[in-house]
Amino acid sequence: MTKTEKNKAILEAVLFAVGESVELARLAEVIEEDEKKTKKLLETLKKEYEERGSGLTITELEGSYQMCSRSEYYEELTKIVKAPRKYNLTESLLETLSIVAYKQPVTKAEIEKIRGVSCDHAVNRLLEFDLICEVGRKDAPGKPILLGTTEQFLRCFGVASIAELPVIGADTRAQFMAEAEAEAGMQSGEEPVTVGI
Repeated sequence: MTKTEKNKAILEAVLFAVGESVELARLAEVIEEDEKKTKKLLETLKKEYEERGSGLTITELEGSYQMCSRSEYYEELTKIVKAPRKYNLTESLLETLSIVAYKQPVTKAEIEKIRGVSCDHAVNRLLEFDLICEVGRKDAPGKPILLGTTEQFLRCFGVASIAELPVIGADTRAQFMAEAEAEAGMQSGEEPVTVGI
């Protein structure tokens, strides 16, 4: 076995055994290689899984890596293991989550200023769903809590990092503003959106 093959096997074993995401720096430390070489080995391992049609894949989450089962086998997995909980994300939860994702780190007061309504319930539900978390305190009177997204958010929405979120252009932003102003006076029930977590 070559050193490269051995290092790939070690990375595979570590990611399998840990079951959660592991920072690239820690993985590089384990195989005694630099981060650039370690990342290349992880990408090679992921490509090998894809080429052979494996039920596993390696996912990157903000500079950390995790071994996961492929999403296309979800139905078969639920026959053996308990199905993951599904949460209904109402429009208000999605709006709040979007603000946190695009403006993070952000305080509740800043979210409320953007939305124009209280966000206590939405923030508490998103914290419960592990889609957002406390990331620190703002250096301002009262030291308000700063909120940001979690790895669970990245997993659920299929992105490796916040940088992969769609960019909202000026035209789209203007359209959203017009829709928001049109809806501001309307009162209607919110339709929930189901997201698998």
